Amino acid sequence: MEAKVLIITGFGLNCEIETKAAFETAGAEATLIHLNDLLEKPEKLLDFNILAFIGGFSFGDHLGAGTVFANRIKTGMHEALKKFIDGNKLIIGICNGFQTITRLGLVPAIDGAYFEQQVALAHNHEGVFRDDWVTLKAEKDSPCVFTAGIDNIELPIRHGEGCFTVENPEILQIMEKKNLIALRYASPETGLPTDEFPHNPNGSVNSIAGICDKTGRIFGLMPHPEAYIYPYNHPQWTRQKINAELPNHGQGLILFENAVNYIKNS
Repeated sequence: MEAKVLIITGFGLNCEIETKAAFETAGAEATLIHLNDLLEKPEKLLDFNILAFIGGFSFGDHLGAGTVFANRIKTGMHEALKKFIDGNKLIIGICNGFQTITRLGLVPAIDGAYFEQQVALAHNHEGVFRDDWVTLKAEKDSPCVFTAGIDNIELPIRHGEGCFTVENPEILQIMEKKNLIALRYASPETGLPTDEFPHNPNGSVNSIAGICDKTGRIFGLMPHPEAYIYPYNHPQWTRQKINAELPNHGQGLILFENAVNYIKNS
């Protein structure tokens, strides 16, 4: 099956070109559609098998990052999105997209409670916008399609509201028990999860950087895999070139390749 990706654009989102390039490099066909056009004809969504909520500052982060964007999606295309979720298709939310899909309730969706918000991304503990690179540890027992086969990975971050928080401790316990945590912030020295700043750049509970629903088909993360598709995206690529031959692609590409391979093998 051909992987056909819908990337929603508009209203302050700004990572559409990088995300399109990432999916196309991974072998997918990617299409950009403005939110207004999608809300006018929500059934367009069903022509695709991967949906990407991208990074940026949708609606200027008014009322909280991703809030307005999520509300427009929920009220304007609820039924189409529900059919999409029920159709063995994939959804990824990156940074602002992660904030959006948590507010939509697409992740973690404990007990199948899609469209019911259970977690949130709050302001960074340090109170400032972070633009940096982080080391991540992928949880091998997670059902997440996108992180399959990954151990440690290095990706860039750029966010002011990335602190993963859970008001209800029972939700967090269920997430841990059901392996819905796909990525954690880790120490670059040990590769193990850490709560220490700056390796955990925002104070996220349990070092959580990315989560999925129980199917593993819906995934959200704060770091930007689309910003590390080529080795030259890394700020230390010249030093890496001195020490070893550069790889053909950056580490972020594997997440998109996993998604494309899942669809092609479905």
